[in-house]
Amino acid sequence: MRRSPGVRSQPYTWRCETDAQAALFRSLLDGKRMLVLIDNASSSAQVRQLLPASPQCCVVVTSRSALPGLVAREGAVRVTLDTLSPEESVRLLSEAVGSARIEAKSSSALRVAELCGHLPLALRVVAERAAGRPRLSMAELVEEIVGEQHRLDALASDEDELTDVRAVFSWSYQALDPALRQAFRRLGLHAGGEIGIEAAAALMGIGVAGAKRRLRALADAHLLQEITVNRFRLHDLLRSYSVERALADETQEERTQAVRRVLSWYLLTADAARRAYLPYSPAVPLVPAGQVEVTEAFADGPEAMRWFETERLNLLAALRQAIELGQYDIGWKLPMATTGFYELQSHVSDWENNHRIGLQSALALGDPLGEATNRVMLGDVAWRLGRWVEATDMYEHVARLAHDLSVGWLEGFALRGLGLVQEAQENFDAAAELFDSALSVFRSSDFRRGEGMSLLSLGKCARSVGDLSSAVAYGAEAVATFEDIQDTWTVAWGKVALAESLTDLGRRVEAVAHLRSAVEVFRRFGDQRSETLGLLPLGELLLESGDADGARDCWSKAADLQEALRDPTATETRARLAGLEPHA
Repeated sequence: MRRSPGVRSQPYTWRCETDAQAALFRSLLDGKRMLVLIDNASSSAQVRQLLPASPQCCVVVTSRSALPGLVAREGAVRVTLDTLSPEESVRLLSEAVGSARIEAKSSSALRVAELCGHLPLALRVVAERAAGRPRLSMAELVEEIVGEQHRLDALASDEDELTDVRAVFSWSYQALDPALRQAFRRLGLHAGGEIGIEAAAALMGIGVAGAKRRLRALADAHLLQEITVNRFRLHDLLRSYSVERALADETQEERTQAVRRVLSWYLLTADAARRAYLPYSPAVPLVPAGQVEVTEAFADGPEAMRWFETERLNLLAALRQAIELGQYDIGWKLPMATTGFYELQSHVSDWENNHRIGLQSALALGDPLGEATNRVMLGDVAWRLGRWVEATDMYEHVARLAHDLSVGWLEGFALRGLGLVQEAQENFDAAAELFDSALSVFRSSDFRRGEGMSLLSLGKCARSVGDLSSAVAYGAEAVATFEDIQDTWTVAWGKVALAESLTDLGRRVEAVAHLRSAVEVFRRFGDQRSETLGLLPLGELLLESGDADGARDCWSKAADLQEALRDPTATETRARLAGLEPHA
C-alpha cells in the first residue's frame, strides 16, 4: 500500500530517525520549564537522547541500575531509594492480613518481611496468599518460605536480581493450581510489555473465556497487574521469574508452540484489521490459524486503526521475537499485514525497520515473494525520504522478481514506484509513461486499487504540466474506482487530490465539497496528518469565498493537529491565523 502522490507534499512531515527525533524533542523543550520523567530506564544510553538542553528543565530518571554513565558525563545526582524499613514492611503486611495476626507474632512478621527483601511487590504477593489462609500463623508462614528458600539455594548468585525474592515467588507459584502455574509461566514468553486477553489465550492454548479467568486469578494473587480493562502487565521481576519457570517446567517444544501461537495471533489479527481499514490493499499468504481464536469483528476502519495503535508496541516486539526465534515466515508476513498502519500514521522509522526485518526473514527462507513484497515497501520508504537511487534499485529489483513470479500487483507497484521517483525529479514525461505502464498491468491483473492509484498519479503528472482538464478527468476516474470497491480511506485521499485540480480550474464549490468529505473521513480514522492536509486547502478556499470564520476554524484545527504531531509547519499555520482579521 502506498499513499497517493496526488496532493502537494509541502506541509507533510514524516517522523524522523531516532537521532532526529531526539533533536526535535530537545528543540521543543528549549527555553521551557519542564519536568521530564523517564521511568524504568535500563541504561545511560537509553536516557541520554532524552535529556533536554535547556537548563530550566529537570529530569527524573528511575532505574534499578546505578546508571554510572549519567553521573560521570551528565553530572546527574544519584538518589538511592531503599527498600521499605522493617516497620513499614510489617505495616504493609498488616493491612492485608489484619493487625491481630501480626501482633500475635510480631517477630515472625519481621522475619516474613526480611524473607521478602522488604520489597513491596513480594510483600503484597505473600500478604495476598496469607489473607486467603486465615488459620496460617506467621510462624508457619516463615517455615514455608524458609523451606522453599532452602530448596532453591542452588539457583542464587550475587548477580541474580531474583535472589532476594525467588523463594517468595516460588512459594506463591507452587501454591497455584496447575492451570494457573502454566498460565503464569507462559506469560513470560510474551515479548511485549503488556498483553490483552485474546493474545494471552493464544499463548496459553485455550479459549478466550478461560484465559480471562486465569488472568484475573493471577491478578488477584498479585502475580499480574491489570493496567486497563482486559489488559495486563507482569512486573519485571515477576517476568524474570516467569521466564525461569518456563525454562524449567516447559519443554522446548511446548515453549516453541506457545510462542508460535501468539505470533500467529498477531499476524492473523493484524491482517483482519488491515482488511477493515484498507480492504483492497495487497494481501500475502498467511499461516494456518489452527486452534488460535482470531477476531474478525472489526466494525470498520477506525476501529481497526485503534486496535493497531493499542497493539503497536506489541507488534514491534512480536516481529523482533519472530526473527530471533527463526519464525521467518511470520517475520516477513507481519510487516506486510501492518505496513499500511505504519505508513498512514507516519511511524516511518518503524515502517522501514519492519520491512528490513521482513526482507532479512524472506532471504533467510529463500522466499522470493517475501523478498519482493518487503522490497517494494522499502522502495516506498526510500522514495518518501528522497533517497532516489535506493528507491530506484528497490523498485527495479521488485519488477524483475514480480515478472518472474507472475504477480501482477507487485509488478504494477514497482512500475508506479519508478514513476514516482521520476516525477519527484520533475521528469514528467518519463513518469507518465511508467504510470501508464503500471495502469495497464493493474488492469490486466484486475487489481482495482492499484488502478485507481495509477490514475491519481497520471492526474498529478497532467496537473504538473498544466493539462488541468486531463488532471480532473484522471482524478475523477480514480475516485470513482475507489468508490466502486468501497475503499473509504482511499476515496478520501483521492478527493483531496481531485480538489487541487478542481481548484486550479476555478471549480471551487466542487473542491470544497470534496475536501469537507475527505476531512470527515480522516477524522473518523484518526489519521491526523491527512486531516491536516485536507484542512489547510479547505481553509484557503473558504477564505477566498469570503468565509473568514470558516477559514479560521480550519486553520485553527490544523494548527492544533500539527502541534500535537510536533510538525514544525505549525508555526506557519499559526502565523496565517494571526493574519486573519477577527470577524466583525
